Amino acid sequence: MSDMRKDGAFAPALARAFGAFEPVTGKVVREAALAGLGGAVTLGVLAVCAWMAVTPLIIAPFGASCVLLFAVPASPLAQPRNVIGGHMLSALIGIAVLALLGPSPLAMAVAVGIAIAAMRLTGTVHPPAGADPIVVIAAGAHWWFFAVPVGIGAAILVVCAVVYHRFVTGLPYPKAG
Repeated sequence: MSDMRKDGAFAPALARAFGAFEPVTGKVVREAALAGLGGAVTLGVLAVCAWMAVTPLIIAPFGASCVLLFAVPASPLAQPRNVIGGHMLSALIGIAVLALLGPSPLAMAVAVGIAIAAMRLTGTVHPPAGADPIVVIAAGAHWWFFAVPVGIGAAILVVCAVVYHRFVTGLPYPKAG
């Protein structure tokens, strides 16, 4: 048995490595449940819109966007400019790199790197959007992909977040100023 387990230092070492966990209180459970419900409802709305429009509107990065929109809506990374701009910019970069380099792991790497730099330069950093070029290149998406599903889908995410926070959580979204 290691000295760390024998002398009881294992738990404090884990706490140092991962930080202290938030105590589970009724408030924390409520906030977590509301965040999960918001993400589920929003992706449900996207699915219904996609079904009605007979066009895909959901891409995997939107699940990660919902984490930011509903769990940490005050984050700068969850603001409408970042969500919509980050997704559209990253998808457009993915499409351009796909056209130049073709579908390959190298194209994915280059496109993600350029997307990160472009989001940083334009003030539209949204971490889930960093996956958009991978989706674009893996799917061999056409030029319109940045508008449908990405642009329209991201806009629906933001509208759902505004409505959900205004009428369900009471949290201010988007963050003022």
